[in-house]
Amino acid sequence: MKELGTVKSMQLRRSGTRFANRTVAGRELAEALGGYQDRDNVIVYGLPRGGVPVAFEVATALGAPLDVLIVRKLGVPGHPELAMGAVAARGVRVVNDSVVRQLGIPDDDIERISKQQREEVEDRERRFRGDIEAPDPEGAVAIVIDDGIATGSTMRASIEALRDMSPAEIVVAVPVASPDVCEEFEQLADEVVCLATEQPLGAVGIWYEDFDQTTDQEVIDLLAKAREQHGMRRAR
Repeated sequence: MKELGTVKSMQLRRSGTRFANRTVAGRELAEALGGYQDRDNVIVYGLPRGGVPVAFEVATALGAPLDVLIVRKLGVPGHPELAMGAVAARGVRVVNDSVVRQLGIPDDDIERISKQQREEVEDRERRFRGDIEAPDPEGAVAIVIDDGIATGSTMRASIEALRDMSPAEIVVAVPVASPDVCEEFEQLADEVVCLATEQPLGAVGIWYEDFDQTTDQEVIDLLAKAREQHGMRRAR
């Protein structure tokens, strides 16, 4: 594993400029990630839903498989915006022991909330992937992509859950984020790629000319198209 704390490609774009849409943002992000092209051990993960169109362009350019990383935050009882952990596929659960101890959260509450969020993960897995088996990230370079990072809570939970699946490296890559958030993720990921760092960031959507909501069907279609493309590429 690389030493944590590598930030790459910050301020590749002129401050204040907007992306036309997620597709264009993904193509620009793919250029910054060109060092990972045609490597057998790379998996590109899009965070549903808005991160998937961005990740699709990256996976296509890199010749890597695309998957969704479905993670659900475990909210503190009575304060769901505060995370005490996260759950992901394959039964992965990460609990922040310091938060649990500090707030005195009972085991029964942790189990109840974990069960609820696992069911949501399983439902989304069935919806997006169907019966297609997810690629195994163990020993791989996992590139985790969203359309931008505002507070960082979703990406943070994704990294925590993915780390429990034993990838060789975790790369966080986004078109836009605040510089403070990018710096925070230096301590969590092996590499961080932020095309544009804006201060103040505001909402991620203001940095896109077209920021229409990505639908479940679009995610399903992009995953299917990526599987077809990757299979054809490997067959040659």
